[in-house]
Amino acid sequence: MRPINLAGKLAQFSDHWSPRIVAELNGQHVKLVKFEGEFVFHKHDDEDELFLVLSGAMRMDFRDRSEMVREGEMIVVPRGVEHRPAAVGGECAVLLFEPASTLNTGDATDDPRTKRTLDRL
Repeated sequence: MRPINLAGKLAQFSDHWSPRIVAELNGQHVKLVKFEGEFVFHKHDDEDELFLVLSGAMRMDFRDRSEMVREGEMIVVPRGVEHRPAAVGGECAVLLFEPASTLNTGDATDDPRTKRTLDRL
């Protein structure tokens, strides 16, 4: 029960598309991740995901449209919806809030960026 300095936690890593767990509550993980470029289209059959942009900007691509998400904004992707996050204009730092069971690449498990075990900060 201590404050968590998100900027300090983000400073502890530099790789992209590799979420780190910073907190847990009610079966949910709070994760930090840095984006650069585009990820893979994927979906999560059983989990909703919340993306809160801490710095930079991201685009959330859906099969029928894209939504810009800027610093201080968030977007929720409902379970079962195919999506692809992408950084816009350089690196983007994001806080994720999702069930602990959520695999970062969802159903795209053949992607080399799939993380089955996450580091904790």
